[in-house]
Order: sequence, then structure tokens, then C-alpha cells
Amino acid sequence: MQVLLIAAITANGQIAQNVAQSSLDWTSKEDKKFFSEKTKEVGVVIMGRKTFETIGRPLKDRKLIVLTEKPGEIMEGVEYVNKPVKELLDDLGVRGIARVVIGGGSNVYSTFLREGLVTDVYLTIESLLFGQGIPLASGFDRIDMSLAEVTRLGEGTVLLHYTIK
Repeated sequence: MQVLLIAAITANGQIAQNVAQSSLDWTSKEDKKFFSEKTKEVGVVIMGRKTFETIGRPLKDRKLIVLTEKPGEIMEGVEYVNKPVKELLDDLGVRGIARVVIGGGSNVYSTFLREGLVTDVYLTIESLLFGQGIPLASGFDRIDMSLAEVTRLGEGTVLLHYTIK
């Protein structure tokens, strides 16, 4: 299974200033366009409940899977799941899904990295710094990557694509 971690970060590696902040509040239109296009290409996006709450709606033309401890909720276009991420990927594979995007937040990124499930990392680096905030991920061992591509998205925005070694 190809697992793409996609995140927008500040130049100092933060994905938000606080848990209630949506990346839509501070990321460039170029990053939003990249995220939309890439996730539509892949077709399946997995994110945590807090991240989903900052968006507040299903993503058009994509299957959205929300990791939550309360999977009983129902919203059209959203599948709520409470299971280990490896088991989730196995279940998706059985359903014929070969690629997924991990769309946040920090705890979800950390879990997939800790489990060794991420194959590609796409980081949009925005030209700003947060003096405090939420890091991209934490709590995992060293992960070696290869830089596959660098793309300038806009005036102050760079997209880095890494593959996991």
C-alpha cells in the first residue's frame, strides 16, 4: 500500500499554532490547490477527528476516513473508524484500495510514522514562523528519506516530496 503523508508546515516545522487552528487559515492558495489535486488523484484521505473538525465537512470527490474513538457518528461521505492503523490499511487493501493520503493531524502523522507505514512525504513549506505550536510529528525513531522532488509552488511556498528509504 502506498501511504502518502501530506502536510503544510511553517519554516520551523509547525502544522498549527493551536489545536483549533485550521491550516486553511494560514496556508497559501497554491498549497490548497496541491492538496486538493493530490487527494483527488489518490481518492482516499485519512485524518484524525480534530483535523476533521477544523474542516467540518466531507471532501468532495474523495473518500474521507476519520480516525476517532467514537466511530458511531454518521455523515455522508465520511467513514468513522476506531481501529489500529495497520488493520485499517489491511482492510482498505482488501477493498481494492492501493493508495491513501494521511492528512493530519500531528497524532495521526506520528502514529503512521511510528508504525513504519508511510511511503512518501509531501511537505509544503510556507514562508512563516510560529513561535509556538503543534509539530508535524513526534515520538518515533529516526526515519531516513530520499528527496525525490522540489517544486516552487508560489512566491514563498515550496513543495518537497520525499520517499522513505
